[in-house]
Amino acid sequence: MFNTLYKKCLELAAHKSSKYYLAFISFIESSFFPIPPDVMVIPMVISKKNDFVKIFFIATIFSVLGGIFGYFLGAFFFDVGIQIMSFYGYEDKLSNIKNNLINSNGFYAWFGILFLAGFTPLPYKVFTISSGLIGFNILIFIFISLISRGLRFFIVSYLSYRFGDIFTKFMETHGSRWFTVIGVLIVIIGIMIYLLFKSHV
Repeated sequence: MFNTLYKKCLELAAHKSSKYYLAFISFIESSFFPIPPDVMVIPMVISKKNDFVKIFFIATIFSVLGGIFGYFLGAFFFDVGIQIMSFYGYEDKLSNIKNNLINSNGFYAWFGILFLAGFTPLPYKVFTISSGLIGFNILIFIFISLISRGLRFFIVSYLSYRFGDIFTKFMETHGSRWFTVIGVLIVIIGIMIYLLFKSHV
């Protein structure tokens, strides 16, 4: 099923209405769909280089809107949210997440995890739904989602624009690993800046 959906997304990337399909895929991927928008972003940018900024914005905006939808699924449709969590194997971890958020350290930990989920290959949809289930601050949720999703899709769009098929091959073999490394480094730098700022206040 996964391979079939993957191939279908590649076909949609070549469609004359590809931008509308990208918006749709970006939206549903943030709440339940398993194929990331990158599958469409890369070939779309390569074939329409002058539109790379527009493609980046479409993927980012609709991914964040889909994340908000996932948040409300978790907040107001508990059974649906739990079923999606269970499908991705995260249902048992929900109680630990709730317990960790009771203290401030847990809040900052979730802040970092949510960023990583938006930026790296972690299943972002699981964390959008979890944020709703645990009642995480929605304004902070939207802010983190905009930063993480925007940064991810900008990097993918820009590098596809600059390097074309070379970047495609790199993403197929090393993409997940490097996005994870970069995401972790960003979180570490963010924590260091926060601690430095806190020590001077």
